[in-house]
Amino acid sequence: MSSVVMPFPGATGKGIKIAVIDSGVNTKHPHIVSKTLSIVDGEEDNVTGQDMLGHGTAVAAAIQEKAPGAEYFAVKVFHKSLSTTSARLLQAIEWAVDHNVNLINLSLGTTNSDSRPALEALVKRAESRGVILVCARSENESPVLPGILPGVLSVDVDWALGRHSYCSMPAEDDYYYLASGFPRPLPGLPPVRNLSGTSFAVANMTGLAARACEQFACRSIRDLQRSLNLANS
Repeated sequence: MSSVVMPFPGATGKGIKIAVIDSGVNTKHPHIVSKTLSIVDGEEDNVTGQDMLGHGTAVAAAIQEKAPGAEYFAVKVFHKSLSTTSARLLQAIEWAVDHNVNLINLSLGTTNSDSRPALEALVKRAESRGVILVCARSENESPVLPGILPGVLSVDVDWALGRHSYCSMPAEDDYYYLASGFPRPLPGLPPVRNLSGTSFAVANMTGLAARACEQFACRSIRDLQRSLNLANS
């Protein structure tokens, strides 16, 4: 772990529930250090929930590095490739909202504007339940849903930031956040050969958000933004 002191010192995400919507998680990986349940099609499934791509495991590892005290639900939507349907994405978000998690890590997004009404409704429902979505704001410089919607913690990548840092960025009447696009390093593997990108900016931000939620009892997007902005000022 880096020697840089992370924001919200002493916090570990204790008491926070986090849904990681991705390709599953290999729970025996050494970087997976927290209680993690695999969810497939709305049911706990520790067999078919295994990660065949490695992406979800790396995303969860980045979050757990910062928030090892949280409880995790690996909601699998990717199987043989990093692509899924809008219906499956909506189903995964609904599952997380229905199960009263505190944070939803959504490292993916869609440019399909047809999904916007359903996603807007889900974001509003999540807000009413005190569930906060941490979402990618863009992918390959294209804005994506639901990361551009009001009511989510919107995240983009800044390659100059360290993995334990973030920046608050004002945008009209709201904020978005910048974080590092690098995952946890793997021994013997050069960073250029490791996974990287906006997915990991979202994951790094989710871990820091979990620390803020524990320390300040944030249970709404506005509470969380205030805490993050204050710590970043």
